Amino acid sequence: MQDSVDRHVAVWAHELDWLDPVREAIIARLAILARHTAQARRAVLDSGGLKHGQHKVLLMLRRSGPPYEAGPAQLADRLGLTRGALSARLGSVEEAGLITRTHETGDRRRVRVRLTEAGHAAFEAHAAAEDAGEGTLLSALTESERRTLADLLRKLVPAAEGEPGASAPDSPAPRRSRSAGR
Repeated sequence: MQDSVDRHVAVWAHELDWLDPVREAIIARLAILARHTAQARRAVLDSGGLKHGQHKVLLMLRRSGPPYEAGPAQLADRLGLTRGALSARLGSVEEAGLITRTHETGDRRRVRVRLTEAGHAAFEAHAAAEDAGEGTLLSALTESERRTLADLLRKLVPAAEGEPGASAPDSPAPRRSRSAGR
């Protein structure tokens, strides 16, 4: 069974004698799958009425475990935002009834951001829809193939994330620069 990547590789392997067709096939397929996954996730967010930034707030609160709350400084750090950017983001999430901001008793300066029941339900619905879509994509593989793929990808992620000691073998540089149309 051939796919679009096989056709892509056939063209470029003919045009670029230095091209490693296996490497090109792997990278092209990873790129297609990444694009597909990103589009599917955007579609799930859109169907649920959530914006990406709002979902990230719900995700970080849900990830924190019961009682699904955090201080603004902690939440901003987890999201990689400034306190001002977080405050602006929290406004729309709070207006939607997905979180509450409360002051700790005895100290009005200390605020807690907490997931509401509606926020919990919105996150669960989003996560379930995303999981169903990913399950459909991966249904093309057997359980054994899924485990093998997960194990192989586990070897690549540390190298991509630049973890110490996770180096990929050196590869020779191409003799010519790659064509911009690829």
